This record gives sequence, structure tokens and C-alpha cells, in this order.
Amino acid sequence: MKKHCIELDQTRQFSKFFLDYIKGEPALVPFYSHRPELGSFKNVIEKKKFPAQNRAILVNSLQEQYQGVEISEAVSKNISSLADPQTFTVITGHQLNLFTGPLYFIYKIVSTINLAKKLNETHPDQHIVPVYWMATEDHDFDEINYFKLDGKKYQWNSDQKGAVGDFELDKSFKEFLKTVPFTSEVFKSAYSSSKTLAEAVRKYVNALFGEEGLVIVDGDSAELKRIFEPVIQSDLFKHEPFQFASSATSKLEELGYKSQIFPREINFFYLEKGIRERIEQTATGFAVLNTTIHFSEKEMEELIKTHPERFSPNVVLRPLYQEMILPNLAYLGGPAEVVYWLQLKEVFKHFEIPFPMLLPRNFALLLNTAAIRKMKQMNWSYQDLFQDFSVWKKEFVLSGSDFDVLMEKEREVISGLFDEKGNQAIQLEKSLADSFAAGKVRTLKIIDQMSAKLRKAEERKHEIQLDRAKSLEEYIKPGGSPQERVVNMMQFYLGDPDLIQKLLECFDPLDFRMMVFEHES
Repeated sequence: MKKHCIELDQTRQFSKFFLDYIKGEPALVPFYSHRPELGSFKNVIEKKKFPAQNRAILVNSLQEQYQGVEISEAVSKNISSLADPQTFTVITGHQLNLFTGPLYFIYKIVSTINLAKKLNETHPDQHIVPVYWMATEDHDFDEINYFKLDGKKYQWNSDQKGAVGDFELDKSFKEFLKTVPFTSEVFKSAYSSSKTLAEAVRKYVNALFGEEGLVIVDGDSAELKRIFEPVIQSDLFKHEPFQFASSATSKLEELGYKSQIFPREINFFYLEKGIRERIEQTATGFAVLNTTIHFSEKEMEELIKTHPERFSPNVVLRPLYQEMILPNLAYLGGPAEVVYWLQLKEVFKHFEIPFPMLLPRNFALLLNTAAIRKMKQMNWSYQDLFQDFSVWKKEFVLSGSDFDVLMEKEREVISGLFDEKGNQAIQLEKSLADSFAAGKVRTLKIIDQMSAKLRKAEERKHEIQLDRAKSLEEYIKPGGSPQERVVNMMQFYLGDPDLIQKLLECFDPLDFRMMVFEHES
């Protein structure tokens, strides 16, 4: 695929917060530990101390999680290598979207795999494993129960509750599956052979990326959460994470940066089959919201020791949990993900856990043959693809007009006439000034109406070009959102089974620009 790169700040898709981090804004330096660049990894590796017993627990847990899944030799070797003190990970995480959801799910994983490859080349004394963290404990089903393809929404409706990873692929799912007969064998096999959503996602991600050695981690594990016990205790009884995260959040807000996440005094959900609800402290102990479940302080202490798997961290503590159970060097995420970690550095420091490098995933736009043809017909550059369509449309119509459709001269003449006569009228009677001012406003409104009619007439003259541009705009930003956040991979993958391999060949995880690809399959 031909690749063209656009600077992120020219795409109008990213917040100032994110762009300032990428650019190394000095005010943000205290909120992270490592600049996102290749030369920083030597220091990251030196600071990452990971206990041998945690490695043993991790390997054992992964081997159990992969039971019943056919894995490649690369995945098997990577899992075993995690017992070695010179093996580290780079990681991305995402929800359990149906059929991968939007394109950026794929972009995240490809970026992570390529970063691991690059680090294995530049740090031959270490072994770097790419990891995908499955958000199995997430309970926002409405965010993941659909995908969009060729402008159509395919949705699975279910009344199941709790962590989505536990959702059973029941009769309602089988009925949903009948609505997507066109899907590839990768997905058909994964869904038809699985009992739960988590099992299916593990299988299809493994099928797509297993040959690249991608290791899939599910944090919903009693033995992994036992490592996290000190944090659970601290959060529930002392609220220490809340204190440190809130302090950093306030400092960032003072600098003018908008908070991405909002710390609570207790940052855990209570997790059981069919339940994932917030825990809150009460006068007599603890309560699980929207249930009748209550615990005294003593009962809660005992529960943490005997069933740590029943405590599910929210977005504030999930990053810390991840870094405590993995020998991780870097986290790759989207623009909002990357910057919310900046609210958490002091939490990591308190628990003496090294803060990883934060890297943005790669960003991309795929142009099919029709889009490329329209772009050439419009004489648009690749940078023009990211311009404000309404601004372009106005300028295009005005530039193609034989006369002043804005009627600026007429507005100027009429405005001047009312002002002149209004000033003269004051000498006769002061109240006439108001009448002339009101008449001016009414007349200029009529001019505006006439101008709008002229613009519409001009637009009809250029209808073919405007329709072509609007179609291209909708392709690039369906529904007003960037393509990668809306369109499913199958829009390209079904016609080009080599899509992922092409992305692996083109993505550079340390090139922080928007990549525009000519994908003429």
C-alpha cells in the first residue's frame, strides 16, 4: 500500500492535551517518566524490576487461560519466556468488541506487535513480548455489542448483566450471527466454538495475530489479583489512590488540561457472575450499589484475602494492576487513553511500581479505489482530506461564482445609507434614530436572505462536484467521526485477506503522524 503521512496537528482530530504530550510540552514533564522515543527504552528496561514469583504466577495463569485454544509456536515460546528475568512486555488493551469493532482495535494491536519487533532488534539482550489485554471485566455492553460495515449497523441485543467477558453466546447471539453470513471463517470459527464472549475474542484475536507471537491476557484471575491485594486494601480502607490521583488531576486542571478520568474514594467494582457494581463505604462497612450486598469491615478484609477475584478495578486502578502483574515497558493507546495515564503517575510512585512509557497507537485512514478517484477529481491533496468541509464548501462556491453572492457591496451601501439618514433624522426628532436602526437591521436581514438564495443557486451549478466532495467527506468521516473510530475491519479485510500483513509492513509505532493509505484491493 502507498503511504502518505500527515502531521497530527493538521488533522483536526486530536486534543491540545494529547498533542502537547507528543510534542514534549515542558509543563507536562512532571506527569510521566519517559519520553515516547526509542532512545528512552534503555532506561525503562533498567528501572523495570519484576519479581520472579510474579513471573511464575503470570506464566501459570496464561497457560491456564489458553487451555483449549490452538496456539502458534511463537505464542507458546513467548508465554514460556515470561519466566525469564530478561523478558518484558509491551501492551495495548481494548474492550471485547464484536468482530473487532472499529478499525482502531486492529491498529492498536499492529502497533504493539511492531513495537515489540523494533525493540527486539535494538535490545538483543532482552526479549520483548507483545500483549493484548482483554477488557473482560468491563460492563459497558452497549459500547461493544455492535459493529458498522458499509454504513449498516449490526447489533446483538442481550439482557445479560455484569462483566461482558462472562456473557454467554446464547440463542440471542446465534440469532444475531445469522445476520452476518458474509463474515470470514476466522470469526465464524471463534464464535461458533465458544461459550462466552471472552473465549470467542481470545480465539479470533489469536487467529488473526497468533503467528506474530501476540499474547492475550485476561486480568479476571484469582491468582493474578492476589498480587494486587495491597492495592485493594489501600483503596478500600485508606483511599490512598484517590488522594494521589486527585492531586495530579488538580495540577493538570490548573495548567488548563481537561480531566479524562475521575478518581473516586473507592475505585473498585464488586464482581460476580451477572454483577459488576461499584463498592461504596457506609457507616457500618461497605455496600455494593444496586444490590442488597453488604459487608462489615472485618468481612471485607476477609473477602479480599479469600476472593480477590471479586474486586474489579476501574479505569483509575486498572493501569496499576496491569503493571503489577506484567513485566511491562510501554503502554500503547488512543489519544484519550495516553493522557489519562498522566493523572496516575503519583499513584504508581506511592506503590513503588515503575511508570511505563506511554505511546500513542498508530493512526490511519484507508482509501479505497473510489475514494482515491474522487480525491483526484476534486484535485485534493492528502492534507485536504482533513480540512473543514463546511469551510471548504463555502470557499469553493464563492471561488466559482461570477459575482458577489455575499452581496458585500450592497450591504455596505445600504448600511451606510441608513446610518447617514439616521444621523440626519436625529436633528428632526431623536426617536427617529431607533426607527432607522431597526430599518437597517430588517433590510440587512433581507439582504442575507437574498445572499443565501444566491449561494444555493451557485451550489446547484456545482452540484456534481459538491456531491462528490460530500461523498468523500462521508467516507473519510462517517457520521462526522474519523473512519478508524467507526468502520469495521471487514470493510477492507473481506476483499483483502492480506490487510493485516500490509499494516504490519507499513506501521511504524514511533512515527506519530496520521498515515493515509491507498488501499486499492
